[in-house]
Amino acid sequence: MSTPAPHATTDGPHPATMLKRRWPTALAVACVALNVLASGSQDVADAVGGFAQTLPLLPLIYLVVHQTGKPQATWPVLGAGVVLVFALPFQDLAAPSTVLVALAAAVLVGGAVLGTPHGRRSFGVQAVGALVFCGLALAGLVVDPDLGRYLVAAGWFFHGVWDFVHLWLDKVVSRTFAEWCGVIDVLVAVQLLFLV
Repeated sequence: MSTPAPHATTDGPHPATMLKRRWPTALAVACVALNVLASGSQDVADAVGGFAQTLPLLPLIYLVVHQTGKPQATWPVLGAGVVLVFALPFQDLAAPSTVLVALAAAVLVGGAVLGTPHGRRSFGVQAVGALVFCGLALAGLVVDPDLGRYLVAAGWFFHGVWDFVHLWLDKVVSRTFAEWCGVIDVLVAVQLLFLV
């Protein structure tokens, strides 16, 4: 008499296993949910301004990590960027977006002059990304908030696409960051589009 084969489950992986694999997505959803709760019924102009001021941080992280040549530096660079974004509003010299764009420009100039660990082609792709995303952020700040909402939402959405392409290619930043950032970016874009 043979022993029966173990019962195969057709329900898929256990939720804890799924959460362990998809923790960046779960963390991203939690971050956006907390932000929505914290901001409450925010004015459209304030929301557009806040997300536009923060948008240049996203390509800046990619530029800095690209220049280090070490994807494992991604989360520490994000940590430094978040501290910077929260500290910048306490100074009155320059808008946070101006400081972030200036830092991105400095990294671009440094990469062009000193070289890059991944070659000029890869650096050029990151440079184009930085110009597009920083441009959308700055444009969103200077136009009418109703139009600015769509420009800034486009910046966040297309940066999410940028993240998912980097996740698929496994290039520049860590895979966990690319997944986390991609989910946050798309959710922020949706949030901006549905502001009342």
